[in-house]
Amino acid sequence: MNGPRVAAVGGGHGLAASLRAARRYASEITAVVAVADDGGSSGRLREVIDQPPPGDLRTCLAALAGGDSLLARSLGHRFEAGELEGHALGNLLIAGLADAGGDFVAAVDEVARLVGAVGRVLPATTEPVVLKAQAGDDAVEGQVAVSASSGISRVSLTPPDPPVTAGVVEAITGANQVVVGPGSLYTSVLAAVVVPGVREALAATTGRKVYVCNLAAREAETAGYTAADHVDALRAHGLEVDVVVCHEGGLSPAGIVGEVVVAPVARPGGLAHDPERLAEVLERLV
Repeated sequence: MNGPRVAAVGGGHGLAASLRAARRYASEITAVVAVADDGGSSGRLREVIDQPPPGDLRTCLAALAGGDSLLARSLGHRFEAGELEGHALGNLLIAGLADAGGDFVAAVDEVARLVGAVGRVLPATTEPVVLKAQAGDDAVEGQVAVSASSGISRVSLTPPDPPVTAGVVEAITGANQVVVGPGSLYTSVLAAVVVPGVREALAATTGRKVYVCNLAAREAETAGYTAADHVDALRAHGLEVDVVVCHEGGLSPAGIVGEVVVAPVARPGGLAHDPERLAEVLERLV
């Protein structure tokens, strides 16, 4: 495909939606994924293995998988009984390959090869990190705790300066378009952005930076937020975007200084972004 080079930054199912959109028009895709998750299967694996949580990476690999192999369809399969109850197969596969080979990125790349991924998935950093937030007068630690907090003004990581993963800076600075989000603002999007090397690459890139805003403010961490509040939070953490994409009928874009595109980019029912509709908008913005 003779399309643009796209880097996508964030985490979880929101980033997966952007990746499914990007694969419709991009010739080269790199996902830069937050690795501060400490809940669920990823959190349990972090407790026993000193490596980044694999959950969001697995979700992105599934979004970029080529074909319809049994493995690709099974990455998100969760065991229902015994000691493995709640663990996703893809999480165990990544964690096991990383433990056996001693290289977390190589493990993710190997799973990408096995499922025929049409792009590369990279952790923002390979150093285990803890997400911290200032929520009003309280200091909150851990992604799960942060996600349940409101009144957040800042998020950061411990350690504060984890090294950026090899390949991330080149992917962002060499992209024609950088898609940020959608996803939980503080615990997915900014959890990736606040890695210093990622933030610096975002500041240096000449690619057009597009923020795909969430469809609604359902989470405690962004309760009551407008789209302008999202943009203000990005700016407070050192990220200036070139254009903001808002769903028609979603969060209000009023007050945003700069280019805004309002379009119907959600699935019927408005609970998730529609990759095809989002792709139509993103392709026009390259």
